[in-house]
Amino acid sequence: MVDVIVIGGGHAGVEAALACARLKKTTILYSMHIDMIASMPCNPSVGGPAKGIVVREIDALGGEMGKAADATALQFKMLNTTKGPGVQCLRVQSDKLEYKRYMQDKLLQQEYLEIREMCVEEVLAKDGRISGVRQKDGTVVNCRALIMTTGTFMSSTVLVGHTSTLSGPEDEPTTENLSQSLRNLGIETFRLKTGTPARVRTASIDFSKTVVQPGTDEFICFSEDTKEIRPFDQQAVCYLTYTTAKTHDIINRNLKRSAMYSGLVKGVGPRYCPSIEDKLVRFADKERHQIFLEPESESLDTTYVQGFSTSMPYDVQEAMLHSLPGLENCTIEKYAYAIEYDAIDPLQCKPTLENKIIENLYTAGQINGTSGYEEAAAQGLMAGINAVRKLDHKEPLILHRDEAYIGVMIDDLVTKGTKEPYRLLTSRAEYRLLLRHDNADARLSEYGYETGLISDERYARYQKKMQNIEEMISYLAGVRFTPKSTVNGLLERLGLDVLKEGISAAELLKRPGITIALLEPYLEREFDPAIAKLVQIEIRYEGYIKKAKRDAEHLRAMDKVCLPERFDYDQVVNLSLEARQKLNKVQPLTMGQASRISGVNPADIAVLAVFMEQLKRTYKKKSG
Repeated sequence: MVDVIVIGGGHAGVEAALACARLKKTTILYSMHIDMIASMPCNPSVGGPAKGIVVREIDALGGEMGKAADATALQFKMLNTTKGPGVQCLRVQSDKLEYKRYMQDKLLQQEYLEIREMCVEEVLAKDGRISGVRQKDGTVVNCRALIMTTGTFMSSTVLVGHTSTLSGPEDEPTTENLSQSLRNLGIETFRLKTGTPARVRTASIDFSKTVVQPGTDEFICFSEDTKEIRPFDQQAVCYLTYTTAKTHDIINRNLKRSAMYSGLVKGVGPRYCPSIEDKLVRFADKERHQIFLEPESESLDTTYVQGFSTSMPYDVQEAMLHSLPGLENCTIEKYAYAIEYDAIDPLQCKPTLENKIIENLYTAGQINGTSGYEEAAAQGLMAGINAVRKLDHKEPLILHRDEAYIGVMIDDLVTKGTKEPYRLLTSRAEYRLLLRHDNADARLSEYGYETGLISDERYARYQKKMQNIEEMISYLAGVRFTPKSTVNGLLERLGLDVLKEGISAAELLKRPGITIALLEPYLEREFDPAIAKLVQIEIRYEGYIKKAKRDAEHLRAMDKVCLPERFDYDQVVNLSLEARQKLNKVQPLTMGQASRISGVNPADIAVLAVFMEQLKRTYKKKSG
């Protein structure tokens, strides 16, 4: 008997296994091939819009992805720097081989963790509670909690043109019986589809016909523990090219040969990362589409053709690639393919990621219908934390929508469900000004420390940083500039109105173009640039931040009103028919979660609130 079993060694499985073992729970991680643990079967990068902030959140909670990404990055790039702080984010180009080695080393060295190179054939439960698993060799291993992070490996088929091959990513074997064992336990599954582009020989690309995409020349990273990164002059560059009229003609003439349009595909593909043929059909008015050329590793002569995912036959893929500027004579190292696999309906999960049907069964990553390494890693970490907390009889960790993108993602999944691979976007977060790249540690370090995944030394550094921020804000609020101040010279040079009355340095920072760096000559202190940047955002957006926090408080109040588990909402006579059906299916834990279910309107929530208050009074009378 072990405390926790984790099935699957992808990004979700890695974080889940590390979290459980670091919290001193005996843990077994099952992977069909140890050397494929933490592999990057799709794009060789970490981060990006919303996802980069998730990696920062994983780091603040004590996860490993941010450290691994920093240590093995080929390029660091801050995105959306010309836009507001709510959408700015980091993306790194990863060395896919080094990233994998880094994570495998961490796992192999981790105390309380055993890695087994073995396929799990069956999930075992007794009286509605997880009891263990059956290995492919027939051995039964008992456990107190099970975390499934099977990715795209459950009954997966690789699709190219009119051919379908029973296989996982990277030509790995698939697990044919595992999803059936879930269905035998009463858990619903459905088919999803995703895909990956071709890889081409880097030496065969004419980069002179493409646009250079350099990184960002400053110290930026995911982890608060990172002290140094690859110097800018040693970082790799990416390149940008575009589809052409010839590309579009080739694709349109061969649409019926694509697995996507031949009738072979049964699963639903990702809306926000579609195949190139799907892009052409859905966005027929666009003359061209961006294609990024990204290095995969310093040890490989291969380039990832980002944005060119397809399930066309090999001969069509060759013609398509050779129609791209710079790739006219490219050599294909690995062809693109689509992959279809079993996932579970995430409406069957609690906000802790525990299954509602089988107790102590947790799921994380693509099995829950998501796409992306970052989404998977975040769920794996949260599933690991909550599995341990339940075993220790502690309250679960459920992040609110105003606290983390992780909270937004999990709430979306367990409240709204998904019919296609879910991708985290900044537009999904109603409080994105609160959920910034720069303040992830301020939002979540307390949780990371309380769970036991953040060290005393790091927590002390975090507390010192928060103290420095408060002191700097207080100092700037106390500095006064008068109409006689020499700061008027700066305002004149910037084309701004000079001071007619006294103003604090903090108020002056709210003017367009004014930064702490510009004000430093007029102040009596020098500031840490990193702290100054944080303070500048807090001061400049103070009004918006306060409003967002007020709005969030209303949501928090509703999330404190608990609803009974396994409740029959048909009892609530004045609810709309759709609301009853949705509430019975989702079984929300709080009034706030109920209010976010699509099809449950404000009138339904008002009716439900009255009914629950009456139910509470009736219960008090009976028990009193």
